[in-house]
Amino acid sequence: MDKVVRSAAEAVAEIASGSSLAVGGFGLCGIPSVLVQALLDAGVTNLEAVSNNCGVDDWGLGLLLRDKRIRRMVASYVGENKEFERQYLSGELEVELTPQGTLAERLRAGGAGIPAFFTATGVGTQVANGGLPWRYDDSGTVVKASPPKEVREFDTAEGPRSFVLEKALVTDFGLVRAWKGDRHGNLVFHDSARNFNPLCAMAGRVTIAEVEHLFEPGELEPNEIHLPGVYVQRMLPLTPEQAAEKRIEKRTVRPRGEQG
Repeated sequence: MDKVVRSAAEAVAEIASGSSLAVGGFGLCGIPSVLVQALLDAGVTNLEAVSNNCGVDDWGLGLLLRDKRIRRMVASYVGENKEFERQYLSGELEVELTPQGTLAERLRAGGAGIPAFFTATGVGTQVANGGLPWRYDDSGTVVKASPPKEVREFDTAEGPRSFVLEKALVTDFGLVRAWKGDRHGNLVFHDSARNFNPLCAMAGRVTIAEVEHLFEPGELEPNEIHLPGVYVQRMLPLTPEQAAEKRIEKRTVRPRGEQG
């Protein structure tokens, strides 16, 4: 099945206001920036986004956040986006902060058809006991907090240990960026840009991938494929200019002439 679409607008055409999205990337590495811009142009709003973080103020999911298109965010990290912090603390945005490894496994479990799992991460904290602020009002009062989760004891090699139950994440759509992909949706990610992309692709009921290099079926070596096409419904080939546009959050360089 040829899954290639002709434009970013066509790729996101079925994403309506109120949809939930799993969005790949880590910081600004491997984010589906062309698809995010297409969503911005389409005018959809009231979105729930699941992603490691929310981009920065002027790039990635930060663009949707800037225009107040996101009503709820499930993420593990906030730090690089001042507008994210402002909206959260002023009561304009609901935020479910989740430990990073737990977030990754919740997405993977959703894609694998596993409804929930037990993990030791968060036991004895508000992650398990409840009370993490999800939403404030405009005066800074917590008006919605995380509920308590089931905690159960299991025997381990080190003896009895407590674990907390975490529910899987499944979203209406997944948005990801890949280095290579073929027309059947098989994807290859480049180095650290692999990050949350395969997991978000798995968690989306309908997954859209923007790819830097498009191949014909059979041209990709099977052993190098990171994500099989069964998880991907649409493929958007990027232009060379779109593929080259990548940002770095913080550039650190050695002063000229300094020896390493």
